[in-house]
Amino acid sequence: MTPEIVLLALVALFVGLRLFSVLGKRTGHEQQPVMRPEVVAGAERPAPVADAIPERSEPSGLVYEEGAATGIRAIVAADPGFDVARFLEGAQSAYRMILESYWKGDKEELGRLTGGEVLTSFTQAIDDRQTAGHRLDNRLVRIERAQIEEAELDGRMANITVRFDADIAAVTRDEAEAVVAGSVTDAVETHDIWTFQRDLASDDPNWRLIDTDAA
Repeated sequence: MTPEIVLLALVALFVGLRLFSVLGKRTGHEQQPVMRPEVVAGAERPAPVADAIPERSEPSGLVYEEGAATGIRAIVAADPGFDVARFLEGAQSAYRMILESYWKGDKEELGRLTGGEVLTSFTQAIDDRQTAGHRLDNRLVRIERAQIEEAELDGRMANITVRFDADIAAVTRDEAEAVVAGSVTDAVETHDIWTFQRDLASDDPNWRLIDTDAA
């Protein structure tokens, strides 16, 4: 099964797969080099980079910051099946899935994809929104960049922090469907710092979002 089929299956089985094998699992056909995005005909596809650490002269194509290299090597040593490029592709899918679940108020799905204080905050915000009679009519227009900022291994617990630069069209509507905030035509640049966590000793292959911050 090719990586493309795996990714398409993840999107198609939005709830059932629960990010299964998307974040950091190899299919058995990938090589070891770190990857960076390459724009081809308006779409992004992974392209191999010769060096283990991307050149600092090309910041727009970096897969991870130099400071994250030690943590990434530790994670790879503890879990040889971990692949940086595949993780980053999966992280972008997770970013979209979590945002859409939050916007729709899908607490069940958020419970599968997030944990800790993040889940508590999302759930409270959804409750507050429903109490106010509001709903979000948001849309993720594009992810401009996703880059690993930090990585660490604490015992068998792996944490990877990713920066997402994206354009989001954000609109809040009331019960009468009137716009109370945001714009239906303008997308807003957003810069998010998300930390994903996985217990490498667990049979559960899922990475969960445990912390969010604004860049």
